[in-house]
Amino acid sequence: MEQGQKKEKLIRRLKNKYRLVIMNDNFEERWSFLLSPLNIVSAVGITLLVLITGTYLIIAYTPLRETIPDFPSDDIRTNAEYAAFRADSLEAELKQTINYLETLKVILAGDVPSDSVQRPGEDSQQYSSLDFAASKEDSLLREEMETGEQYNITFNAANKTNKRLSGVFFFTPLRGTITASFNPKNNHPGVDIVAPKNESIKATLDGVVIFASWTSDAGYVMHIQHSNNLVSIYKHNSVLLKQVGDRVKAGDSVAIIGDTGELTDGPHLHFELWHNGRALNPEDLIVFK
Repeated sequence: MEQGQKKEKLIRRLKNKYRLVIMNDNFEERWSFLLSPLNIVSAVGITLLVLITGTYLIIAYTPLRETIPDFPSDDIRTNAEYAAFRADSLEAELKQTINYLETLKVILAGDVPSDSVQRPGEDSQQYSSLDFAASKEDSLLREEMETGEQYNITFNAANKTNKRLSGVFFFTPLRGTITASFNPKNNHPGVDIVAPKNESIKATLDGVVIFASWTSDAGYVMHIQHSNNLVSIYKHNSVLLKQVGDRVKAGDSVAIIGDTGELTDGPHLHFELWHNGRALNPEDLIVFK
């Protein structure tokens, strides 16, 4: 019972009204305020909440946050992402170099590399008696296929391209979904590939970077000159990892997928492949899925 009375007494004290009077030197009343302890506590709490919220919004959404010690700026984060992708590329290249040196070391020592060791009992097999002559069924099948393909325009065009680029292995620059195919008639001499954010774009062949800059239409663009008069083009990147004059190898990371430039409606890679000044259909030479 006493505890309940103390509680009611405390509540009455908090609700008691007090008058704060401001007087001049002649003891004339200028202003007066009717206050209570509960009003003062509420006002102080609301003021603190507004100050804390305002400070958080200023720090979170204005450039003033960069003045705070140890707070990373946008440039620092961009450089960190660039360094991470560079490190990943260097690590992959280092592994390839180590494997190459280990294989070379084994060959110089006069041993046989592990990937060419014959299986047990393989030497005992006799291959001289095998007959490699084409059977009657095989000859008929070959004749049927060649006759059917003789008047196929699509096949002839692809066949000519394959003959010009025979022996060339193209590394897939980006694996993803093709949203726009090769269509020179609609001024689209390449393919558009959509992939997850921050995916690394790879060089399709060994070559030298001949253009790496910003354009208003395609954003960050890179051109790479390859042998056989081949040029590959990568558009709408968010970051370029190589500069003009850099030598790249097939599979090296050269850019990061992005959404830069005016002629884009979402993050993707626009990839083009040119041979002797003529646009090729990348899907005839590269598997993107």
